[in-house]
Amino acid sequence: MSDTVPLYPESPGYGAISPSPPPQEDETPVNGGPEEGRGETTAVDIEKSPEIANEDATLFFRDGKRKIDYVLAYEPGSASEQEEKKRERRKNFEDNLRKEGLQLEYEGKESSRSGKTCFVKVHAPWEVMTKYAELTNLKMPLAENDLEFELESYMEYCWNMFPSVFELDPDIVKPEPNYFTAPFNRERQDQFLKTFKKIEAVKNDDPEFVISDKNTFFTNAQRSRMVHEILVRTVFDREDSDKAKHRFGITKMISAGIYASAFPLHDGRYASQHSLLTRGKANDRHLLYEVWAKPGAWYKYQPLDEIRAYFGEKIGIYFAWLGYYTTVLFPAAIMGLVAFIYGISTFMNDEYSSQICDQSGFGNITMCPLCDKRCSYWKLSDSCNYSRATYWFDNYATVVFAFVMALWASFFHEFWKRKAAELEYEWDVADFELEEETLRPEFEAEVRYRKTNPVTKKDEPFLPIWSKCCRYGTTFTILLFFLCIVLGAVFGVILYRIVIVSILYANQDGIIKSRASFIASTTAACINLVIILILSFIYQRIALFLTNLEQHRTQTEWEDGFTFKMFLFQFVNYYSSIFYIAFFKGKFVGRPGDYNYSLLDRRQEECDPSGCLIELCIQLAVVMVGKQAFNNFKEIILPKLMVWFKSRSVKKDLDEDKVYSRWEQDYNLADIPNLGLFDEYLEMVIQYGFVTIFVAAFPLAPLFALINNIVEIRLDAYKFVTQWKRPMAARAQDIGIWFGILRGISAIAVISNGVIIAFTSEFIPKLVYRYGYSADTSMEGYTNFSLSVFNVNDFQSKSIPDDPQTDIFGNITYCRYRDYRQPPTNYAGNAGIGTGEEYTFTLVYWHILAARLAFLVVFENIIVFATWLVMYLIPDMPGSVKLQMLRENFLAKEALYTAETVVKPRQSQANTNDEHGNNTQF
Repeated sequence: MSDTVPLYPESPGYGAISPSPPPQEDETPVNGGPEEGRGETTAVDIEKSPEIANEDATLFFRDGKRKIDYVLAYEPGSASEQEEKKRERRKNFEDNLRKEGLQLEYEGKESSRSGKTCFVKVHAPWEVMTKYAELTNLKMPLAENDLEFELESYMEYCWNMFPSVFELDPDIVKPEPNYFTAPFNRERQDQFLKTFKKIEAVKNDDPEFVISDKNTFFTNAQRSRMVHEILVRTVFDREDSDKAKHRFGITKMISAGIYASAFPLHDGRYASQHSLLTRGKANDRHLLYEVWAKPGAWYKYQPLDEIRAYFGEKIGIYFAWLGYYTTVLFPAAIMGLVAFIYGISTFMNDEYSSQICDQSGFGNITMCPLCDKRCSYWKLSDSCNYSRATYWFDNYATVVFAFVMALWASFFHEFWKRKAAELEYEWDVADFELEEETLRPEFEAEVRYRKTNPVTKKDEPFLPIWSKCCRYGTTFTILLFFLCIVLGAVFGVILYRIVIVSILYANQDGIIKSRASFIASTTAACINLVIILILSFIYQRIALFLTNLEQHRTQTEWEDGFTFKMFLFQFVNYYSSIFYIAFFKGKFVGRPGDYNYSLLDRRQEECDPSGCLIELCIQLAVVMVGKQAFNNFKEIILPKLMVWFKSRSVKKDLDEDKVYSRWEQDYNLADIPNLGLFDEYLEMVIQYGFVTIFVAAFPLAPLFALINNIVEIRLDAYKFVTQWKRPMAARAQDIGIWFGILRGISAIAVISNGVIIAFTSEFIPKLVYRYGYSADTSMEGYTNFSLSVFNVNDFQSKSIPDDPQTDIFGNITYCRYRDYRQPPTNYAGNAGIGTGEEYTFTLVYWHILAARLAFLVVFENIIVFATWLVMYLIPDMPGSVKLQMLRENFLAKEALYTAETVVKPRQSQANTNDEHGNNTQF
């Protein structure tokens, strides 16, 4: 690259040369050693190849001193009126950036390998950084944490004595120093601890502290965040224009095509030819790749402090939560697998399924047709495989597992609150939403009404209550309309299942006919999955529009509003078909001779005599596993394709001396999604619903979730480190509204699992028969007990089979169906069911219903009490964190007192001496 600054790219008449402002005296050169603030020198620093050294030099301006804090990229088009407007707005925007104190340097398209991209490099000098550090209440180290060793628990100390293969090597990932912090203040900057050195005063014996390196006082992540704060608020129209206040921010400029992208730079290459063990890290990105994003590191703990330092607190908290959630899935997955193995190992001993499979006994019972006209009579033994498979998921172990999982959800929430409290304190975000978060630029620009804030006493924009009511009313109406569309899609899948079952049962092929219900359930689940994925894509854009319509005041409020709407969409989208099978299918069919034809004049679906649980398992397995497989495929393939496609546009320059700059390499990476971590959180929360709401029907759900999450953590890490541009290091206090959603899912899960066990599974009817109607508490005769009798002469005309298959079944007088009803009056073998008006519910039905309701009440109350007990016994914040917060507040007050009583009088005296001509230089 030339040492001279080129003309502004493609801007004839834009002004002459745009020189870079002179570097600040306190900023250190790129080739400086550790004493100049470049950090600790390693073997990698010394033995860099010329190519890597040249790439690393592009992390700075041409003077080799000023860091590049942000990069703006654009691809100028051919001369046209539209392109001229873009050029003018870029000029206005960059002029305004300079007015804010930022320094810019340009790279024309001729210097890029693609030959078509221009870059604007942005640097924030010390004065700008300190100004915005104070405005954003950025917390900086004040004193070393002198309570660290006192607060370490004895159990933790003992645990750390044993080596673990999961632990990160402390020689590679060095523990972060622990400091007490306080909001940065320019007037008291000499009281902060980080990167300061002590000098001796000449005039007195008091030592003073000065910043040893202003270039590294703020981390790269902090610098990019504060520069981004300027970029999102800077106007790109003329200041005298009436529309200027509505035309601002880098986000709008990118959406309008004025700039192609804006991003902070990665620290360098993520891969190195040298071993991390022998040569150390080349840069922070390289370290994260080797110990976190590399597939071979899948079993290692995550370096959360390094993730937070590189990507910011918001991304750090996401990976902390995901890692915590994955960790607590281990016991749940093991217990679910044990419950499933128990069902597999004992299903041959299940008396109920053995009776159904006995073709010479109860299995020879003739059952009533499962659909109208096309379906014929069938033998109970035909559902042998269904009954065997149902037992795998419907046994005593499953009931115990469902109870344990309800308690697991309570422990999950309470211990995460403690973990979150620790992170909030350690990462200095405990008061972020109350003290640090600023108004959304869109809210400031688009809201016309203003009002004095009673807290700050400043004039701020506000949204009147009548405007909020209109906006939220519109949102609610549109939201309700699209939720109805989701239910309509589920209704269509139900119709498909009804029709396809009738067609398959009419097939002459015995294999197809015997598996008609399985084929219909599986294909319907696959169709439902495709519909879910399509609707998810559509609803995201609808929720985005509705959230912008509501005009939220802060970014956190905006994200919470968007999250709630999107989750509500997805909750209905993913779970509605599953809720239908679990709680409604087969409940409103009616009975032979009096079927319910209210659904488009079609007979509703029936469950197999062994129940609907196996169909629920099929639906859960297809939707949950299929969704996870699709998301993983999308997350692996799409970023790689995007990076490959953009890299193909880069010219293969034959000149080996031409540097492939860091800003161009990062520009060719994939853009992080506009919604950031939203899709990642949503995917995990939907998965959490599968794990908790329906765990009584599918005990393997935690195991599938665990396997997926182990892969998901490394896939997400790989994307962030290698495939995506480096995101702005955003701050966040916690996982936001997602925690409330998780609590709501857990509450629904308690009710759902109780209802599934009580009303969908055969657990309660079997229990009632064993201890209320069986002479020897065995299950002998339960099959006959659970089936009612029907006289085929009482069929409705539309229900009579077209082909009764008399050659197989003979002259059929009676058939059986799954229910607890009185037999026909002329049926002699009522098996002790009782007498009364034919086809009315028997006393057994009411006994079983009472037992189901009693179980549900007991189950719910035990879980609620256990949840309350857990919440009472486990405090939300560890005692050690409370003590450290008190200590930190004390030190902050002490520092303020020192500044007011010592520093300011000293400065005042120095100024007085200077006015009298005394020498104040040291």
